[in-house]
Formats: sequence, structure tokens, C-alpha cells
Amino acid sequence: MIERTIEDGILTLRLAHKKASALDIELLEALLRELTDTDEAVRAVVLTGTGSIFCAGVDLIRLTEDGPSYVQRFLPLLSRTLRALFAFPKPIVAATNGHAIAGGCILVLGCDVRLMADGNGKIGVTELLVGVPFPSAALETVRFTIPQDKIQALVYSGRTLGPAEARANGFVDEVVAVGDLLPRAQAVARQLAAVPSEAYRLTKQYLRATSLARIDAGKDNDAAALSVWSSPQVHARIREYMARTVKR
Repeated sequence: MIERTIEDGILTLRLAHKKASALDIELLEALLRELTDTDEAVRAVVLTGTGSIFCAGVDLIRLTEDGPSYVQRFLPLLSRTLRALFAFPKPIVAATNGHAIAGGCILVLGCDVRLMADGNGKIGVTELLVGVPFPSAALETVRFTIPQDKIQALVYSGRTLGPAEARANGFVDEVVAVGDLLPRAQAVARQLAAVPSEAYRLTKQYLRATSLARIDAGKDNDAAALSVWSSPQVHARIREYMARTVKR
């Protein structure tokens, strides 16, 4: 589900869940454990995916098949995991090896430094195309990371971008050749890990304090989002979206 290796204090977490590492309860629980129970020997983290997919976003098939009772468990867990990633006190680097869509894109945006492999991978926040609103943790991550003059157009359109365009629009910091992606991400992680840990933690905490306060104040928004995500009408729309877009 999550493959983990550690070398010289750099923990590499590779999402390796089913075909596309789509987010479901089991994957979120595993990722949340990694983010909250980190060993003291870990100095920095690299988050990556498998093959040509970093993370395909929420497992919409599971969501619609298991229905509202599943959503009631899933969406709060998604919010907790995204918040834990955004507030992670140590350096965390995204090695975006391929497609990072919707929730997968949010995972990338929550990291401190974001690298993407050159090639055919796409990244973007497609939530509104699916027909679901952003939980507070997801939207505040986007608001923090994407330049203010670009955020509305990218969120409202749900457009997905290739590596060069993703860099130009602030989704990623650097585009790297496929074969160099993981070594480069680990090198960046080592560079950040060289900063005294308490200085790094406090600086990151201060930089993200306003966004974290908004996340924590977003209970009403999250309750409304949960209602929408749980509704039969939205599930019908999701199934229509999947029928149009997913290759069988």
C-alpha cells in the first residue's frame, strides 16, 4: 500500500495501492500513520508514486458503490490526512512521477518542495468537474500554494496541466527528467534536512499558521461539503463523470 525505505534519515514513501493509488479509507489511514508516527531518526520525507501515476485522486468508484455511510467515514479522514501533511513539521518533498489529479494534486501541493517528472503526466484540481466541493483542508492547501492571480481560473476550470505548464502556474517548483526524479528529490530532502530541525519546524509553522487557522475554523464548510459528497444526486453525477472520462 505504501512502500517505505529510509537512508541517512531520508524516508521515501511510495504510494503503491491498487492500479492508481486512488485515495480510499485504507490508503488514507496508512498515510496518516506515516505522517503522525514518524520516527525521530527521520530527518525529511520524500513522497512519490508508482509507474506513471502519482495518485489518481479519490477512489470515486468505491465512494459511489459504498454510498453515504462510507463517505461519512472517508471525508473527515481525508481532511485529517491533508491537514497532517500540510502541517508536517519536517521537510517533505513531492516527487511527482506522473498523473496527480484532484486529491492527488492536493497531496503534491501540501509538500514543501514539489518536483515533477518530465513527460506525459498531468496535474490539476478537478473537483468541480466531478461535482464535489473542496473540504477546507484541500482548498486552503491550494490557496497557500497556487499564485493568487491564477488560483480562481485553475480551480473553477478544473484544467489539468503537463509538467512545463504546471511549473509556470505554480503547481510544481521544478521539472526533472524521469530517471533523475527520485535522486533529485532525495537530494533536495537532504538539503532541507541540513537546516536545524527546530528552526525549520517553527518557520514552517509560522508560514502556514494562517492557512491552518482557516482549516481549523472551517467546520461549517466541511459539514456542508460532507452533505454534498453524501447526496444521491451527486453520486449520480459522479457516475456520469466516470462513464465519460474513465478508460475501462
